[in-house]
Order: sequence, then C-alpha cells, then structure tokens
Amino acid sequence: QVQLVESGGGSVQAGGSLRLSCAASGFTFSTYAMGWFRQAPGKEREFVVAISRSGLTTNYADSVKGRFGISRDNAKNTMDLQMNSLKPEDTAKYYCARYPISTIVGGPGGTFPTSWGQGTQVTVSS
Repeated sequence: QVQLVESGGGSVQAGGSLRLSCAASGFTFSTYAMGWFRQAPGKEREFVVAISRSGLTTNYADSVKGRFGISRDNAKNTMDLQMNSLKPEDTAKYYCARYPISTIVGGPGGTFPTSWGQGTQVTVSS
C-alpha cells in the first residue's frame, strides 16, 4: 500500500525558511519520479517542483525558482523541499506526490501524479 507522509509545515514570517519532508513506503521509491504540489484555499492544486528517479533532473514552477530546492534520498525513501525567502503567496497546503512509473520527471501541465500524501500546511505571514 502506497503511503506518502509529509512533515515540516508550520508558520513563518515572510523572508523565512521551512523544510518539508516526505516519507514514502509501500513501493520501490527509487523507481518513481516524485514531486510537490500545493493548494491554497479557494484555488486549484498547483505544481511546485518535481524530481526524477535518480534526483539528477528537477523541474520548478517559475514562482518558486531560485527560492525552493528539492532533493531525494533513495536509500532512506525520503524527499525534501527546502523553502527559502518565503512569501505570503506561498501560503498553502503542500502535498507530496508520486508520478506514474513511466514518468521521467513531472512538470506544470504534464502528467498528473497518481498518489498523494495528506498534505502539510505552510503559512507565511507578512
């Protein structure tokens, strides 16, 4: 059974940093591309960043490029999202996501993930 469990959310002032983690279980983590999405109240879920199976290829939404950094540890079955220079518009629930096994790396408007975590809330105050 696929399980994706996010942690690390919280409240921070604008300009601050947070690090999210996703712990994966129930599947062979290293064989799937992974990603992070977010959803603000009243808005659709949106792509944030994706990472390939090996971790060598990443794809960022323009809105977070240069501020967020994704990484994965296939030995520990974990994926992290380092978020720096946070802005109030980054406030959302952040979801860890697993792409279909055929996906090399996700992106905005691309293949949609098929498995999701329960999400972790990030709130950035001005």
